[in-house]
This record gives sequence, structure tokens and C-alpha cells, in this order.
Amino acid sequence: MPSPLSLRHYSHELLSHSHTHAQLVFGLSGQLDFEVAGRGSRVIRQTLAVVPADAPHACGSRSGSQCLVLDVPSEQWLLQRLGGHADAGRRLLDKPGALYLAPAQSQLVSWLAASPINDPVIAEQGAALLLASLVGARREPSGARHLPLAAIDAHIDQHAAHPLQVADLARLAGLSAARFHTRFLGETGQTPMEYVRCRRLLRGRQLLQDSQLAVGEIAARVGYSSQSAFTAALSRQFGSTPRALRQRRE
Repeated sequence: MPSPLSLRHYSHELLSHSHTHAQLVFGLSGQLDFEVAGRGSRVIRQTLAVVPADAPHACGSRSGSQCLVLDVPSEQWLLQRLGGHADAGRRLLDKPGALYLAPAQSQLVSWLAASPINDPVIAEQGAALLLASLVGARREPSGARHLPLAAIDAHIDQHAAHPLQVADLARLAGLSAARFHTRFLGETGQTPMEYVRCRRLLRGRQLLQDSQLAVGEIAARVGYSSQSAFTAALSRQFGSTPRALRQRRE
């Protein structure tokens, strides 16, 4: 197997496959939509997806994403590199899903992404250190429930044209606004309102590319009071004007 660490760029092209080794995918920039064994998640900065060996998975990024990928070479490698952490490592790698990183772990991911990971020594030692940090200091409390992101997404989409507050989303999770804000930031790497803004803009871009609605109408449908405000937000998020985004589909 090649180097256990690699930098990968993902695009709108959907990838769907499986492999005989376990894999960890760490978000660096953008948003990667990920599905492992039928479970959906989002890989963004400060989060990762766990892909067990032989698990079918699919991923794609509408606006582009860069990730650091750790391909676990073998069971023997895991035992040699993790020692007393090997059993915890197996448990981590056997359970598909998404996790979030502690600040120190996120800094380690960023440092490795900027390092010459084509060097086999750095790649081997870096992969072992990163995996050991995950199994040695899990932030996810035992039995903790994840936020109902699917219900939150549906609520945002249904009410995209209207003002949304953190308290509106917190009620879906049965939490106070303050507790929800903390949990949401931990699980997604974004504040609730940053997440709402991104989802509205993704919906706006989809409508630009898939419909003939006027730009002002689309702006209103995704919660912007004016076409100019919508255009400015699109430009900041995607680096393109509504006209340019629409022309890409022609």
C-alpha cells in the first residue's frame, strides 16, 4: 500500500466504492458530503469520517473540498504502531460515522497537511500519532446522542425564505439555545447561523443552475431581502456572480 497519508481534492463528481482497509477522512476546507454504509454525514474542517474496511461509501462536493486521508495499512501496522491503543483503534475503525476533533487534534491535522507527507518516515509517524490522538482522547462521551441534523436541514429548507433563530433549531434538538450552539459548533465545525447561511446559499446556487427563476425571486426564496445582498453573499461564498453560476449550466 502507498503512503498512509495523502491530500485529496474532491469535486462534484460522485465517488462510490469500497476497499479492504479502513480509512479516516479529515476535512481541511470546503464541505464533503459523505455516506458510509447508508449513514450520511458532512466532512468539514475539524471533523472526520470513519470508513471501516469493506464498507461501501460514497462522497462528493458540490463546491469542492480538500481533505487529509489516512489509509490504515494493515492490522499488523495498527498493532505495531499503536501498541496498547490497538484495541481502541480497532473499535474506532470498526464503527462508521462522523466525529469531531479537539483543538489540539485539529492543529495536528493542519500541521500534517502542511508537512511533506510524501516522506515515508513523516507519513508513517504522522499517521500513527494522529490515530493515537483519536483513540487516546475521544471527545465523544459514551452514549452521547448526535444532533438531529436531518431534521435541522429539513427545517432550514422549509423555512429558508423566513428569518431563522438559533432557538428555532435548538427546539428540534430539545436543548437550550446556548447548549445547542456549543453542541452544534462541536459536531459541525460551524455556528448554527453560519450553517444556515451556507445551506441557504447552496439552495440559491441550485435554483440558479436548475431553474429559470429570476435572481430576485431566488434571493427571496432563500431569505435575502434584496438581490444585491444575495449577489454579494454568493460572490463571497463561491467567488461567482449569479449570472456566472447560471452560465455554467448552459
